[in-house]
This record gives sequence, C-alpha cells and structure tokens, in this order.
Amino acid sequence: MSDFAEERGSLRRYPELPVWVVEDHQEVLPFIYRAIGSKHLPASNISFVHFDSHPDLLIPVNMPADTVFDKDTLFGELSIENWIMPAVYAGHFSHIIWLHPTWAQQIREGKHHFLVGKDISTTTIRVTSTDHYFLSDGLYVTEDQLENQKPLQLDVIMVKPYKLCNNQEENDAVSSAKKPKLALEDAENTASTNCDSYSEGLEKDTVAQRRGQTCLGPSCSRSPESQDLQAAVSTGEILGTLKKGGAFVLDIDLDFFSVKNPFKEMFTQEEYKILQELYQFKKPGINLTEEDLVDCVDTRIHQLEDLEATFADLCDGDDEETVQKWASNPGMESLVPLVQSLKKRMEVPDYEMVHQAGLTCDYSELPHHISTEQEIEDLIQSVCCLLKNLPKPTLVTIARSSLDDYCPSEQVDNIQEKVLDALRSLYGSLDIHLVYSAESSAS
Repeated sequence: MSDFAEERGSLRRYPELPVWVVEDHQEVLPFIYRAIGSKHLPASNISFVHFDSHPDLLIPVNMPADTVFDKDTLFGELSIENWIMPAVYAGHFSHIIWLHPTWAQQIREGKHHFLVGKDISTTTIRVTSTDHYFLSDGLYVTEDQLENQKPLQLDVIMVKPYKLCNNQEENDAVSSAKKPKLALEDAENTASTNCDSYSEGLEKDTVAQRRGQTCLGPSCSRSPESQDLQAAVSTGEILGTLKKGGAFVLDIDLDFFSVKNPFKEMFTQEEYKILQELYQFKKPGINLTEEDLVDCVDTRIHQLEDLEATFADLCDGDDEETVQKWASNPGMESLVPLVQSLKKRMEVPDYEMVHQAGLTCDYSELPHHISTEQEIEDLIQSVCCLLKNLPKPTLVTIARSSLDDYCPSEQVDNIQEKVLDALRSLYGSLDIHLVYSAESSAS
C-alpha cells in the first residue's frame, strides 16, 4: 500500500459533521489546519469544493512564500481574496473545484492545470496559469522561475438555479457554440422535475457528456494552458475524483446565493467609471509567447505600483499641486475629476479604500446580483442536488461575508438558516460552531 493510501486509511472520523461558520472567509483556514493537525484531514492532496461568487484564488502579492510554514504568521497575512492559494503552496490542497453562480465569471470554465511555487527572483508565491484572473494581478511567471512547485487542478463550474435547470429543454435550440457546456445538469436529464430524478441523472453522468469550453465573454481566447479547457468538467468526473480521493472540505460562501459589489455603493457612477479607466487591464492577445506574457505582467505590475504610489501620496495630501503632478503621467488624466468629485462628497476621502476599489476594476467588475427569495431557494435546491451525489465531506466551512457587504446584510441570516437546513437534510446531525460576533449576527 502506498504512503498516500495508508495516510487516507488512518484518518480519524468525526462523530458528527463539523460545520464552522465565520464572518470573513479567510477565517475558515485555521479550522481546516486544525483538522489536518488532528488527522481528520490528510496533510496533502486535499480536494476543496468551493461554492462562492468569488474565486478567492489571488495571492498576497508581497508575502514571502515561506510564510506558509509558520501558520500563525500566515493567518495574519491573509485576506478574503487570497487565502486558498497559500494552502496550495503549503502542499495541502491539490484539487480545487470552484462552483459559481451564473453572475460570477472571473475565471474561464473548465479544467485548469498549472503550477504554484516560489518565484526564485522575488521569493513570493506565483503561478504558471495564464488566465486573465492571474495575469491582471501580476501573478504569472514562467515555469523555470518557480521552485518548490506544486501542481494544482482547478475545475471551474457554473451552477444554474434549479428552476433554470428544469427549463433547459426550452433552450435546446440554442447553438451549441453559445450554450454553456458546464452547467451541472446532464443534457439528457435537464427535464427532471424533482431532486431525486435530477440526482439519478447526475449519477449516470459520464465523460461522454457533451464537451467544450464555455466562452464567458466576447474575448474568450485560448492560451497555452487552455487545451484542457476543451474538455468540460462533468459532475461525474467530480464524483469520481472525490470518491478516489477520500476526504474533502466543503466550503460555502453565503454570497454564492446573493451578492453585492460594495464599492458600487461607495462611489458615484462617474467615479466608478473613472476607476475602471485608471485600473483597466489590457487583455493580451492570443497565441502569445512566454516572453510576451512576461512583458504583459511586467507592464501590469508597473501600472499597479504607480497607482498604489499615487493614492498613497494623496493620503498624505491631496492639494491641487500633488494631484496635477500625478495626473500628468500617461493615462492618469482622469485623476483630477476623480479627486474633485470625492472631495465634494466627503471631507477627507479615504484614498486607501479608493485604491482597493480600483484593484477590483481590472478586466471585469465584481459580481453584483441581489437575489430574490425564489432565486435563493432555487440555488439552495441546485446545491442540494449536487451534494447529494458527492461523498460526505470531512468538514464544512461557511463564510457569512456580510460585514463587508458582499452578502446583503438583510438576507444573510435567512440564507445561513436555509444552508444549515439543507446540510441537515443531507448529512443528519451537525456539530455547528458559530464563530462570529454578535455585530455580524445583528446585521
């Protein structure tokens, strides 16, 4: 028996399924590490099933890679958008399945295989993925630049609301070139009228399912890594992977069911438009060489560094001379009307927050879709139908994401109760830990 199989066989089992509910998403990681330490999860090759309106797959840009080996320091470095990949580099996660609603389209659908490792020139964590999600944050490097490489399989799958799944027959006339191939329903089973019959269809799902890449926008382009994207991920493949792999973590952000872009409420429409212009990421063309991709990333890094320096300087003083100095740089002309507008609305603009908002305005907007009660119910049903066909997870982690206004505060408690009820119906008695403040609960 291999060491890997022996480790799997020696794992401990919880008497009841533990469910950890936190406020900010990065706060779930210590509970996953605790499960690794107690040998309920293996130390490596963990599968991570991640329901979220956001991928959360960025990387702390300047954090030394070796920080991952000091977990107390690591936990203090992480934020909601960058807490998963350090666990990949640490060797814990090797397979991430990002299941996203229809309104979240930050990463291309399908299978992505790439490396995560330490950049030998900066000693930070970087990746070999050429997806725009990573390029726009300056996180791509060539394979020969990485040491301590960890292979990662990332599956990106759209989850359609259950009612949408059942109405799929009506859309069969849509051209296959335009039709999403990665919805969780099998083409032959989309007319199911209840979760049981729908589930039977999923269990029969095979690799022979229709295959193809879902184009998420007008600039859907192929990259060197995208050969794998031609083969769509089927639910049957997920099922097979998880059954082979054993223990896995089920992770749910409640903003999967209803999500806001909080920055849209912080800024006027005109201010937000200017931020999009200032921080815009110019997408690279197709069939680029490694040298072209490196140049693209270098240009982007310099752009972001200049913007960071600009708003840091404005924090110290936003007099007209300072603003004009920065606005004289190429592409920065719109800084003048932005600052003027901000100063009209607030006594002391928070330029650090302006910069953080700008960082989300790269090649696509943050998802924003405040769901109706029916839409939430339909998505709960879709999640149930999927999970019913997967093995029981080792533990469940849930993020409320309400204090930072990603999950609407007026909906979060209701969504949380629906999710917990769904988990009880699937797995029976739960060991629930509510690890968030009264302030969050009262929101």
